[in-house]
Amino acid sequence: MDQSRLKGKNILITGAAKGMGAANAIHFAEQGANVCIGDIDEAGAQETAEAINARGNGRAIAVRMDVTKRADNAAAVAATVEAFGEINVGLFNAGLNKPRFFMDIDEDNWDMIMTVNTKAMWLGMQETARQMIKQGKRDYPYKIVNVGSIASRKPLVDVTVYCTSKYGCLALTHCGAVALAEHGITVNGYAPGVVVTPLWEQLDKDLIDIGFKEREGQAYEDIVRDALQIKRVSYPDDVKGTAAFLVSSDSDYMTGQMIHIDGGWCIQ
Repeated sequence: MDQSRLKGKNILITGAAKGMGAANAIHFAEQGANVCIGDIDEAGAQETAEAINARGNGRAIAVRMDVTKRADNAAAVAATVEAFGEINVGLFNAGLNKPRFFMDIDEDNWDMIMTVNTKAMWLGMQETARQMIKQGKRDYPYKIVNVGSIASRKPLVDVTVYCTSKYGCLALTHCGAVALAEHGITVNGYAPGVVVTPLWEQLDKDLIDIGFKEREGQAYEDIVRDALQIKRVSYPDDVKGTAAFLVSSDSDYMTGQMIHIDGGWCIQ
């Protein structure tokens, strides 16, 4: 691994206390990046930051943030700038899911998922872009990276609101790429499939609660059997390489793209 590939990149990552966000933060720092770990789980964010700092390559700070609040997004951007001098990359990873069949969706379910997955992404993009514009153009692009999902390509009857929120993520990526290009900011994203994280572990239980599956692990097994060309579920380590590519200079001539990391699900 090139320990200087991301040197000079100061990166804010939301939802980075655990799961894919934490794996990305550690991986980026191993390549020389400085990372601000934003999460509503302050203790978890601090634990991840301490693990990074103990490794002694890139640096990390932890910030408690509720991604659904504009003020918290602005504060996380400001903390990144205060700690590292400027912000070069915003990676918007925070998200949640709570399955419901279409006719069982209520306003609380809709509002919760859409607010965390879509509104919060827009807030984070906007506040990060404000700071990048203030800093002025560079010889290299600033980068915004959004975490999407195969749910923006596949209609899934048990998670309609989640699908809707991730279609919104795709739209934000496309529209942001067009709107921010003049400021020297690229906007891209990556779309995982089934990634074994705390979010998916809870989802596995929720699918039983709504009567869609009968036992824990069945959702994984059914998807691997019926949908994936690579016959296994994925883990955060399967995603971090693509994320690192999108925050690195290797992707400087890309914008408005959503890369699928889904084991072949979306070619079905």
